[in-house]
Amino acid sequence: MLYESTRGQFRPVLSAEAIKLGLSPDGGLFVPHEIVRINEEQLKELLGLGYQKQAAAILTKYLTDYTKAEIDDCVKLAYNDIKFSSPAIAPVHKLDETLYILELWHGPTCAFKDMALQILPHLLTKAAAKTGDCSTIVILVATSGDTGKAALEGFKDVPGTRIIVFYPEEGVSAVQKLQMITQEGNNVSVVAVQGNFDDAQNGVKDIFGNLGFNQDLLHENYRLSSANSINWGRLAPQIVYYFSAYLDLVAKGNAVLGEKVNFVVPTGNFGNILSAFYAKEMGLPVNKLICAANANKVLTDFIHTGVYNRERHFYKTISPSMDILISSNLERLLYHLTGRDYVKTREWMTSLKDNGNYQIDEPTLARINKIFWSDYAGDNETMETIRSCFDEYGYVTDTHTAVGINVYKKYIAATGDKTKTVVASTASPFKFNTSVARAILGDAEVKDKDEFELLTLLSDASAMEIPAGLKGLEQKPILHQKIASIDNIQEVVQYILQQPVA
Repeated sequence: MLYESTRGQFRPVLSAEAIKLGLSPDGGLFVPHEIVRINEEQLKELLGLGYQKQAAAILTKYLTDYTKAEIDDCVKLAYNDIKFSSPAIAPVHKLDETLYILELWHGPTCAFKDMALQILPHLLTKAAAKTGDCSTIVILVATSGDTGKAALEGFKDVPGTRIIVFYPEEGVSAVQKLQMITQEGNNVSVVAVQGNFDDAQNGVKDIFGNLGFNQDLLHENYRLSSANSINWGRLAPQIVYYFSAYLDLVAKGNAVLGEKVNFVVPTGNFGNILSAFYAKEMGLPVNKLICAANANKVLTDFIHTGVYNRERHFYKTISPSMDILISSNLERLLYHLTGRDYVKTREWMTSLKDNGNYQIDEPTLARINKIFWSDYAGDNETMETIRSCFDEYGYVTDTHTAVGINVYKKYIAATGDKTKTVVASTASPFKFNTSVARAILGDAEVKDKDEFELLTLLSDASAMEIPAGLKGLEQKPILHQKIASIDNIQEVVQYILQQPVA
């Protein structure tokens, strides 16, 4: 299987090189040259295999230059009972006869990013070895909250790697921030950026696009790569849990093999829902992909109009991992839906960078609307959904999952579609406990309590255990206090790499 750039100006590569590079040198994103197909008989063979074997079966089809033993090894190291608190890895919870929750937060950092970032370090180090690269792999990450901690946890102390995470100084929750700045590991660095997530992401992408800087690093035996969802090694593992969720429904008698289902995905950078798109294209019986946004509804507006415009007010919401105005993975979707037209794709992405917007053609928009539906939820709606979900089902959701459930209700109202639907639950409610506790218990109960007191309060109210990764977080020493302006992210990277590994 070869991988090509969405910008069309770099040679096709095997999956190991695509994963090692992260971003294509021409500024594009790597996509598979062809979409793997899985028929109903092959789907049936995956029933009841367990998450590890399902993951290995799907990844083997995309990572064809890895041996079966190499993939099996990566899968076993990533998905096990030491890393994940649920034996199912990504269990499906039934709310009612038509609505199900896919819990993607049972990993070490309590967020869906663990599903990919527990396996990516192993795929990456094997990729370096397979391509004969002896350089130290430097992972650069921009995070809106969850990717950073998951990447740090995945790459800490991995030989032959260093990782530098940039997060918006005022754009993450207190729990998310503490998870990152207390991170242990002799190869990890964490930097606060004086800006929002898009500023951090643009800074990181600019570094990847700076060929001179990259050459200078190579002379120092450093090679840049990414753990953001621009890396195919992040997206491919995420395809697995859409198959896993569907097979779970069938195995438990909640769906019949071949029956179509909807997936609702709370969306910011478009990577998670893009993985669902790949699953659908592979043959997973999917009716509609529902893109759920918060007040930063750039994707909802795009799906409705075909105009992508990042020149708009940026809202800081209670679902901060979705506070994004530049959804990088949308580039991959456009490339596929234009029939791999890299000229169009490149023109649109250039317009986005230079003008802050672009408009796609009507045929491409029609293809998008055939597959996707979108709406958004404001903070008040999100809070009400957390409350009503707890009252109706006794189920506690985080703020991002609540956005998904709220948008699903709007979808039902707009379409009347009663197709069985799975909502991707992207984080533990304990990660955003201030909002969740306020929604469930009321303002008076949470007044004057910090996020760490609220962990206990929420645990008592919900009868859920505080996740191990969040217990005692406030008592850990702060190990990272670096700050970068929007304009000196590259200089900070250079400085960090000049410092010896502890």
